[in-house]
Amino acid sequence: MIGRLKGIVDETGADWAIVDVNGVGYHVTCSRRTLDAMPTAGGAVTLSIETKVSDDAIRLIGFSSDVERDWFRLLLSVQGVGTRVALGVLGTLTPGDLARAIALDDKKAVSAAPGVGPKVAARIVTELKDKAPQGGMLASVLDVPGAPQVVDASAAMRDAVSALANLGYPQAQAAGAISSAAKKLEADASAEQLIRQGLKEMAR
Repeated sequence: MIGRLKGIVDETGADWAIVDVNGVGYHVTCSRRTLDAMPTAGGAVTLSIETKVSDDAIRLIGFSSDVERDWFRLLLSVQGVGTRVALGVLGTLTPGDLARAIALDDKKAVSAAPGVGPKVAARIVTELKDKAPQGGMLASVLDVPGAPQVVDASAAMRDAVSALANLGYPQAQAAGAISSAAKKLEADASAEQLIRQGLKEMAR
């Protein structure tokens, strides 16, 4: 199975790219977001790959990061979500946006993706609410070099602030939200619990 491609962008289309790896052109299906982040033809690119094998074809699906590929796999575990819908979600929402939408039970944000109706959005939020944090999906925004830290805070609080900061929130706002969240939770609250409550605090 192919897990990663590193080569030169040869050509791109509406939902695909051809990546030249040492003279071999690989046709890779991608989300709109991944394609938008690609360099123009002739530029170097590295894609995380999900290989889908069927009776009559081998299909390569490319992502800009391992995190995005992990979310793709998780989305496929939801009833009614296939490759097209999963790529539509990831083309509309960043992994951070998707994690936030699930944590806040924001079905409207998920349903903004093409091909995702209210019922499918509800299933995505409901079925992934427990899987995402425990499965390490929110952990994907932890342990990033240069992430802000809270002085004299617990490890869980530092991880939670780092997570929110890497979702795009300013350090001060993230620290304030986690501080407020900690006051409403048990003293031994986990980073995942703090993240969820922190997101709710900022949504007020």
